[in-house]
Amino acid sequence: MAVLGSLIQEFNSSNMRYCINCCIHLLPNDLHRQCFRCRGPNHNNQKCPVCKGENKIPLYTDSKQMKLLAVLEVRTDHSESWNGFFCLRKGKLCSLIFGLIIMTLVMASYILTGAKHGLLLIPSPFHYGAFTSNPSLMDNESLSDMKDHYQPSKMNISYVKDYPSIKLIIDTITSKIEFITRQRPDLEELRKQEPHMFSVIPNKFLPNSKNPCWYEEYRGNTTTDPYATNSYALYSKRFRTIFDYLRKVFWNHLYHYKDKHYRLRCLPHFYIIGQPKCGTTDLYDRLRLHPDVRFSAIKEPHWWTRKRFGIIRLRDGFHDRYPVEDYLDLFDLAAHQIQGVLQSEAAKEHGKMNNIIIGEASASTMWDNNAWIFFYDNSTEGEPPFLIQDFIHAFQPNAKLIIMLRDPVERLYSDYLYFASANKSVEDFHEKVAESLQLFENCMLDYSLRACVYNNTLNNAMPVRLQVGLYVVYLLDWLTVFDKDQILVLRLEDHASNVKYTMHMVFQFLDLGPLSEKQEALITKSPASNTRRPEDRSLGPMLPTTKAILRDFYRPFNTKLAQVLFDDAFLWKRT
Repeated sequence: MAVLGSLIQEFNSSNMRYCINCCIHLLPNDLHRQCFRCRGPNHNNQKCPVCKGENKIPLYTDSKQMKLLAVLEVRTDHSESWNGFFCLRKGKLCSLIFGLIIMTLVMASYILTGAKHGLLLIPSPFHYGAFTSNPSLMDNESLSDMKDHYQPSKMNISYVKDYPSIKLIIDTITSKIEFITRQRPDLEELRKQEPHMFSVIPNKFLPNSKNPCWYEEYRGNTTTDPYATNSYALYSKRFRTIFDYLRKVFWNHLYHYKDKHYRLRCLPHFYIIGQPKCGTTDLYDRLRLHPDVRFSAIKEPHWWTRKRFGIIRLRDGFHDRYPVEDYLDLFDLAAHQIQGVLQSEAAKEHGKMNNIIIGEASASTMWDNNAWIFFYDNSTEGEPPFLIQDFIHAFQPNAKLIIMLRDPVERLYSDYLYFASANKSVEDFHEKVAESLQLFENCMLDYSLRACVYNNTLNNAMPVRLQVGLYVVYLLDWLTVFDKDQILVLRLEDHASNVKYTMHMVFQFLDLGPLSEKQEALITKSPASNTRRPEDRSLGPMLPTTKAILRDFYRPFNTKLAQVLFDDAFLWKRT
């Protein structure tokens, strides 16, 4: 290192030309005097005692101070002839030195950058060997079935050896777990954070509708496009057909009173809030078939968690924030039907209650609060001061929430298979799990459980989404603002084995009316939605060691979840 420092110091000298041969000779001894005799603007290779009779390459450096990852430029002297082989032989050592310098600077930059963000991405200490997955294994096989035809190779030993080391990491995490009840923010604090939202959504709704609906004055005319600035229509080609239809019928659904025009605005009566890869799409598809259920024009608007903060795709950074009006536009189709019932003569005469209910099914609503760090400054010890549920409850204290969960171990593997774009394998999944656990442990050593769960930097750094399976952390936070009887928690395993039973639970929870046998059969006998892709099935189940590691990690969280719900099925001991 002293040699490299000396070399860098000499390179920083102003307007000097060094004979490449002298620089090479300088390496063993940084006080080599021949290099000093060769410098200067009048240097001549023929006169220099070191360079005499040889064709050398002068190395130029300017007088600017060297910066991080600076590019050292080598130019040939136009008065000298170039011989590729000779220069390669003479420049080999110098090139090696330059490469070492740049590599050292890159590593220093990486370490400093990690320290700046409070999260040093340390390579995993575990070593993995190659392993060939068995394509005949299906994801619905039990562990005992898998062992029957699972033939471990020699390379499997490296994965088995990982377990004791990773178990120490999990033990450290477990020792740091504390389930502390969060403080619920005041309504006035919420108003300060989202003044526009509170100016648009009223605090009272129509009494004869199950949904939170109200009339809003429309100041446009017949030539005005009510959806011209809707961000969902502007940024997504998929939804333009829906908005084209809404434009055509918009004027027909306005309510005219005393030379003014009013449009019916509605928020959802219920939300399917999570979790991803737990069967929410299948539940959504079946509920859509119920004659009294309507959903937003888009299955997953992700407005509460992402779009209202200007997040379209996480990898693209922030865009303009979607105003609440854009979100309300998504319920216009349902609002038109509700208005038709409310304005009918029979409803006016008998005060008939509208039975149509609106739902929204963004699977990010329960857990995704990653944007808080960029918008809410007054955090406490790295924990978000405001969560999604705080704002939903402020407007809809009577909202109903449906949560679909599955064994978090299997959920994580399904999540990996769905979102990984290339090089998917059970070995790659194992490595990503080990790396994610180490990152999570690093956070837990310095911060609280909630601070780590809602840590945007950590969540983006982990190669698999471990945090999504920590169901009880999110559920406890939702229970700080909503009553327990407003939340229905289901298991995908129960839904898959008995669709009719779980759908009846949902119908009863939402106070939906009875169905005919034909309607019920249509809902319960439809094929499952969003099942695993054939190419992912061919990878087979995760490695037994990976499963054991994840079982250990999620066990304390599942135990707490079962206690909160008074149901040992959420221990997932049989899966």
